[in-house]
Amino acid sequence: MIVYSKQKIDFKKDIMSNNIGNIILDNYKRVTGRNTGKSEFDSWTNSLQYMERVLSDSEIPDDAGIAIEYHIPQSSKRVDFIITGSDSEKNESAILIELKQWQTAKLTEKDAVVITRFKGGEQETTHPSYQAWSYKRLLEDFNQTVDEDKIQLFPCAYLHNYDSDNVIDNDFYGEYTNNAPLFLKPDAVKLQDFIKAHVKHGDKSRIMFRIDNGKIRPSKSLADQLSSMLFGNTEFTMIDDQKIVYETAINLAKTSHENNKNVLIVQGGPGTGKSVVAINLLVALTNLPENRLVTQYITRNSAPRAVYEAKLTGSHKKSHITNMFSGSGSFHSVKSNIFDALIVDEAHRLNAKSGMFSHLGENQVKEIINASKFSVFFIDEDQKVTLKDIGDTEEIKKYAKQLNANVVDMTLESQFRCNGSDGYLAWLDDVLQIRQTANNSLKELNYDFKIFDDPQKMHDEIVEKNKEKNKARVVAGYCWKWISKNRPVLKDIVIGNYKATWNLNEDGQAWIIKPESVTEVGCIHTCQGLEVDYVGVIIGKDLIVRDDVIKTVPEERASTDKSVHGWKKMFKENPEETLRKLDLIIKNTYRTLMTRGMKGCYVYFEDKETEKYFRERLSFIE
Repeated sequence: MIVYSKQKIDFKKDIMSNNIGNIILDNYKRVTGRNTGKSEFDSWTNSLQYMERVLSDSEIPDDAGIAIEYHIPQSSKRVDFIITGSDSEKNESAILIELKQWQTAKLTEKDAVVITRFKGGEQETTHPSYQAWSYKRLLEDFNQTVDEDKIQLFPCAYLHNYDSDNVIDNDFYGEYTNNAPLFLKPDAVKLQDFIKAHVKHGDKSRIMFRIDNGKIRPSKSLADQLSSMLFGNTEFTMIDDQKIVYETAINLAKTSHENNKNVLIVQGGPGTGKSVVAINLLVALTNLPENRLVTQYITRNSAPRAVYEAKLTGSHKKSHITNMFSGSGSFHSVKSNIFDALIVDEAHRLNAKSGMFSHLGENQVKEIINASKFSVFFIDEDQKVTLKDIGDTEEIKKYAKQLNANVVDMTLESQFRCNGSDGYLAWLDDVLQIRQTANNSLKELNYDFKIFDDPQKMHDEIVEKNKEKNKARVVAGYCWKWISKNRPVLKDIVIGNYKATWNLNEDGQAWIIKPESVTEVGCIHTCQGLEVDYVGVIIGKDLIVRDDVIKTVPEERASTDKSVHGWKKMFKENPEETLRKLDLIIKNTYRTLMTRGMKGCYVYFEDKETEKYFRERLSFIE
């Protein structure tokens, strides 16, 4: 979708009218049916003046195409400014320009991430060169016209108010500034030269019109790359009923269309391989021989997306397949059935509303089903861990019926992710008093469960276990404030002589596979949906035992924990229901933390009566 499309000569006239902001705004409202804020209006007015000066060079042809605010289909991405034409060899070219009015930025240790000031204050955002490069890859990977017509795409970023400061142009971002050159305040002439190198002749073939109307499907190159990433990767080998679910999903995807929508609900507890099947489906559906399908892998929490992308690519750096991983709040404003398949992992974590302030859309379950001809929901309702989690089978079936989608139910059985598998999980449910089971003891189960009376000794043991395969981590209930977020020298978790920090901000959501992170402590938000060989769990005072009864204490949760944010207000309105929800959330949190380890779980209890209860349950025989 293109908001504004004209030739260079007409664009210059619109600038000279001193009304370019209103011209773009009128087009924007006509094309999108929506209005926009003053900040965006001002950015058009200001930044486009600078682009007009750059284009004033007579060697840039008057009939070069100009497109402004190109909305890339099936994404929320928008390219600020595009110049089209052909080079000296008559090859078709499109220059993608990311425009910014920034004047300052701050360096981070996160790949492709900077900090800059917006209206609401400083916040992290992706580097402009990375943004421009990602748009190029999105078009090359998914637009059939770009792929088959061999249209050359040249991304760059123009920060016309920004002087060089060794921050925005720091070598740390060199990979992206090499792929998408960065032009700053003094670089208008350099940008002119960049444009002239790729657009020598005007646009005679309506390049942007063809791109905008091009069929959306994964390119053969992308499909082949994904397949090669998965091939031989033992992390994603499927076994037993995982293969059955996988083949069922493939068959449903092939037969789904606008008038035959299908929803597959796959239930499975910890260790059943939900994510393994999900990633295999992402690759397979993208690479179907008869018709490559536009597919995305979705999670509410960003940690699984970051980890599985890194495991596929073998790198912690952002890559072009980042475009295939999406948050669950991206579908509230997309058209019906625009995707062929959406694969939702950790579906129990879906929310009703989207956006930073929970003010967008209606219901994420409904929006995902609406957006795709085929959707898969991998779900474990026992892993709901926040007050906002609404994903359950009843909710999915309700909206599937409303949207005329057929529903297929399947279940994944435990595949010994936790040695002792179902037996350990049943014992844990019983001991946490989530549900009564026949598993009163861990005896006879081949699972390494230990209780430590010193958190430092437990952490030392996890560090030792981590030396084998980098697959051991310490996690904790969210009972300590994250004071080290902006001051890493501070310690968050202090228990006697034991001092530790929550996972460092610069590790991002791939914390659980960063080799150095074994010295830190993770929380539910950075480990849910992921696994290690050994997990150490610090159980805070939000879960205690009194007279052999498990009690949950929401007041002990840290104020920085958003998972129970607003519970006091809810308690005033409906105390009984609120306490029921909080009790389940806290128990589910520790159930989830204590099932991250495939081979073993080591625990430390801050409350000694609770430790005594668990020690007794370890040796209890009916």
